[in-house]
Amino acid sequence: MLPVNGSREALFAFAQTVIDPTHPARVVCPNPFYQIYEGAALLAGATPVYGKPDDWSGVQLVYACSPSNPSGNVMSLEEWRSLFELSERHGFVIASDECYSEIYFGEPPLGALEAAFKLNRRNHERLVVFSSLSKRSNAPGMRSGFVAGDAALLKNFLLYRTYHGSAMSLAVQQASVAAWSDEAHVRENRRLYAEKFKAVLPLVRHPLQAQMPQGGFYLWLRTPIDECDFARRLHAEYNVLVLPGSYLAREAGGINPGRHRVRIALVAPQAECVEAMGRMMQFARDL
Repeated sequence: MLPVNGSREALFAFAQTVIDPTHPARVVCPNPFYQIYEGAALLAGATPVYGKPDDWSGVQLVYACSPSNPSGNVMSLEEWRSLFELSERHGFVIASDECYSEIYFGEPPLGALEAAFKLNRRNHERLVVFSSLSKRSNAPGMRSGFVAGDAALLKNFLLYRTYHGSAMSLAVQQASVAAWSDEAHVRENRRLYAEKFKAVLPLVRHPLQAQMPQGGFYLWLRTPIDECDFARRLHAEYNVLVLPGSYLAREAGGINPGRHRVRIALVAPQAECVEAMGRMMQFARDL
C-alpha cells in the first residue's frame, strides 16, 4: 500500500509504469469512462479500447470503475471472476478505481481486493486498487488517497513516483489519518446523498429519464435532444450546468453510449439540487 496525492494522479501515473510501448499496447477502458484512463493510455504510448473487446491481444492494462462514473453501476462477483480469469489468460494488469466505493444506497459495493479474497486469489497478482478521501469525506481539494495490491507492481510504481511524484505534506497526512479513522461522517455523507436522490429523482418526468444508481452521486439522465445542445441551452436559458454524456464516452461499434445523456452531480445542497431539477423540467417541457 502507498499513499498518493489523490486517485487521479495515481491512476494516470500507474499506467506509465505498466505499459510497455515497445510492443503494440492497448488499454481497455469502460465506456462511458473517467477521462484520466484515456489520457494515461495515450501518453503511455498505448491505444485506448472502449468497452469489452472481442480480441484481447496486446491488452496490457484494464481500468475498472465500481461504482462507475458516470452511471453508478456496481460490478458483481461474477463480473470480477470473469475479469480475473481474462487477466490470467492474457496477462494484463487490472487497475480498479474505487473512489466512489463508500457512497452507496444498498449493500456496500464489492471491491476488487474483496472479490479476489472471496475467489481465493490471495496474492493480488496483476491487481491494484485506487481509493481516495475525495468522495467519501467530501475532501477533493486535499488530494489524498492510496493504492494497494500487487507488491511487485507497487514497487515499480513507488520507484516511478520518486522521480515524478510529490510527497504528501505532513498536514495532509495528519488530516488524512483523522478522516480515514472516522466512519461517522462517512455514514452521514451517505445519508445526505440518499436524501438528495429521494428528493430529486421523483421530479424527473417525461421527456427526461433517469434511474437510481447503485453508487456514486451522479444522475445519468437521458435527454430528448442532442446532449450538447441540451447542456448549452440549459445553461444559457436556465443557468444550470450539466456535463454532456458524449464528453465521457467514445464511439465504439458505431455507438457512443453518452449520446442523449447528461451527467448531473448532486453535490450542491439539497435545496439547490431540487431547484436545479425543477429548472431542468421546465426547460424539458418547453422543448
